[in-house]
Amino acid sequence: MAWQLNADETAFRAEVRSFLDAALTPELRTAGRRCAGIFADYDEGIRWHRILAGRGWSVPSWPVAHGGTGWTPMQHYIFASELAQADAPPLAPNGTRMVAPVIIAFGTEAQKQRWLPGIRDGTDYWAQGYSEPQSGSDLASLQCRAQRDGDHYVLNGSKIWTTHAHWANRMFCLVRTDSSGKAQQGISFLCFDLDAPGITVRPIISISGDHELNQVFFDEVRVPVSSLLGEENQGWSIAKYLLSHERGGAWAPRLRGRLRRLREAARAAWPTGACDEGRDMALRLAEADCAIDAVEALELQALRAQVRGEPPGIRPSMGKILGSELRQRLTELGVEIAGRYAAVDLPQAECLLGELPVPEDAVFAMSAYLNDRAASIYAGTNEVQRNLIAAHLLRG
Repeated sequence: MAWQLNADETAFRAEVRSFLDAALTPELRTAGRRCAGIFADYDEGIRWHRILAGRGWSVPSWPVAHGGTGWTPMQHYIFASELAQADAPPLAPNGTRMVAPVIIAFGTEAQKQRWLPGIRDGTDYWAQGYSEPQSGSDLASLQCRAQRDGDHYVLNGSKIWTTHAHWANRMFCLVRTDSSGKAQQGISFLCFDLDAPGITVRPIISISGDHELNQVFFDEVRVPVSSLLGEENQGWSIAKYLLSHERGGAWAPRLRGRLRRLREAARAAWPTGACDEGRDMALRLAEADCAIDAVEALELQALRAQVRGEPPGIRPSMGKILGSELRQRLTELGVEIAGRYAAVDLPQAECLLGELPVPEDAVFAMSAYLNDRAASIYAGTNEVQRNLIAAHLLRG
């Protein structure tokens, strides 16, 4: 970390490190290192989530009344940094950091009691139903319909690129409940169980060979009206609130963790570092280190603004662009360091069974590179984020 900690923050960091030393098993650390996607697969991720829940740290950013820690913004940043440094498996944000904040902000007391405890302790695992085959970045054009029928909505349509839907038991979903006005005005936000009759989940295998994504089909699916979050046709406002949480957060800690592993891989590839390739890679890794420092500086500015009670404004969009594009740059360096080993076609499942026939980082370099091609698309494409930033600056 590139800042001075006070005595309380230093003690907190020591507490976190002591916990991680005891709680993070070698298997969980391996899963964290070998995670090529945005977050760990279900088995490792939910195991780590439940360990954190036992300590009371699974939902640190929630209000204390709902199980949050009450940490300062700097403590949150320290925690994220120490998780990355220890190679902890990155957790799925769909429940804890995406739908939970909107349940807390827009849900009834009954809905909070119904959904928040399962998110907090890891009983429930959520998927996000936003994108559709013809509605990606233009989310307002979605056509998955929910027709009111007495005490139920009847859903018909599909959602695509639905991460971890094959493991999830619940979904939060944007649906069209009115087509008479502007597209944004006829969208509602539903939360429901994924085991309801009429729901089909089909896998989408990504170019990296991973099964993270799915398409979910709804055929006359009956969802109770009590599953409506907020008011009918208020879904667009709720979705924008949720996206501010999805795009926010700290990029620098995970980026720095990746950089550390890249430096270790580079030292293994060029032990003396004296050749032209080794010196060139050392320079490029140093440039990446400076870029991470810049991202970290932006995030620390955001922390100070948060402490002052300022709204996030355009900072989440700025962080999303810088963080995702730097993440892609690091995976490109990983492929270069891996060299010929990056071409090895070895399924992730086989890699996790035992010893690898080639260097560990090399096997995962190509998978991470291919997976991260989507980093500049998910959570709102970087082109859209640049438009938001431009509009914000022009209004200012």
